[in-house]
Amino acid sequence: MTGFSHNGPQLAVSAGIFRDGKILLVRRAREPAKGVYTFPGGRVEFGESLHEALAREVREETGLKIEIVGLIGYREALPPRTGGHGHFVVLPFAARWVANEIALNDELDDAKWLSPREAVHGLRVTQGLDETIRSACAIMGL
Repeated sequence: MTGFSHNGPQLAVSAGIFRDGKILLVRRAREPAKGVYTFPGGRVEFGESLHEALAREVREETGLKIEIVGLIGYREALPPRTGGHGHFVVLPFAARWVANEIALNDELDDAKWLSPREAVHGLRVTQGLDETIRSACAIMGL
């Protein structure tokens, strides 16, 4: 493909995971967004479906097995917001916890199961996370 640039936007996925009426937030241990709470997730690899990427990223980052319920919109993180660390198009999904307990990898340094209404209060969170949580709750019927 002529003119293809590796500097273009990168596709990522994330999961708003629900368990017993609570949603999981994790804190990033490194840039971009070090020290910020968000949903677990990461980049989609070449040849990987969105659902495959999401299940893999959640498993790698948290050890959890999930059931994906549905897409809840999109988020865009531009270089000024990522500290110049890239341009990401993030597709967040709502999901249900299925199995395993949290075992964080080195990309994350904290995890909290929180009430969706209280999830963003008093925490540094990614921009628009409150709206994304509301969308996830709507798809989950909460």
